[in-house]
Order: sequence, then structure tokens, then C-alpha cells
Amino acid sequence: MPDMDADRRDPTHPPSRAPGRAARLAVPAGVLAAVAAAFAYVGAVDPNEPGHYPACPLLSLTGLYCPGCGGLRSAHAVVHGDLPAALQANALAVAAYLGFAALWAVWVVRAARGRPPRPGPGPVHLWSLGALLLVFTVVRNLPFGGWLHP
Repeated sequence: MPDMDADRRDPTHPPSRAPGRAARLAVPAGVLAAVAAAFAYVGAVDPNEPGHYPACPLLSLTGLYCPGCGGLRSAHAVVHGDLPAALQANALAVAAYLGFAALWAVWVVRAARGRPPRPGPGPVHLWSLGALLLVFTVVRNLPFGGWLHP
């Protein structure tokens, strides 16, 4: 049967095609470049030297460690290949770096294969992450959680 819509198509708008592999990988590559630039900056500008970064407001006002306290020192240690120092500065941040790397790798594989990214985390995942952050924060501020202090 002849294509009846061929006469009605607008010649100025060619039919759309699926994006190529390079286009699909552009956003994951941009995210990786931004994260690499941030880690390079933290690796070059030592957070252990006073005056380079602002102090944690929660720690300054209350003396309590937030879940992010020590995160910059942890990133600096990771950049310099000192995993024990990174874990001592903020073990949860090291786990987050590894989690990001795994999720980014899955994203790249799915994008390279032309598959859409999976939907975001569900409520159970978000509540679990919130509970983990709360427990980590409470334990690192208790006397027996001193090994979690940055």
C-alpha cells in the first residue's frame, strides 16, 4: 500500500532519529568531568590546611559532627591514594564515592546500549538512606563512636 502521508510531510523537518552513541554518552561524560574536576581541586587544595574551606556550621555552633564532616579531608585522601586516612576522615563518604562510581558505571552501560536510565530510588531506598545518615551521625557523636570522628 502506498504511503499516503508522504505527500503531507514537511520537507524542512526530516524524520527524527534516535541519538547516536556519542550523544547518549555526553551527559554521563559531563557528570564524570565535573566530579573529576571537583576531586582534582580538593586534591590540589588541602582541606587540612586552615583557611582554605569554610568550617562546618553545625560543628562550629554546636560542637557536633554532621554526616559530612571530614568529607573534604576524605576526598583529599582518596585523591592521594591514602584509603586508611580517607576512611578515618569519613567512612560514609568513602562508601558514597564507591556507590557513585557503581551507579555511574551502570548509567554509562545503559546509555551506550541505548537503554533509558532506570527510574530513581523509591521511597524505601530514600528512607533507608536517611536512617543510615541519622545512625551514622548519632553514633559518631557518642563517646563510643570516637573512631568515626574526622
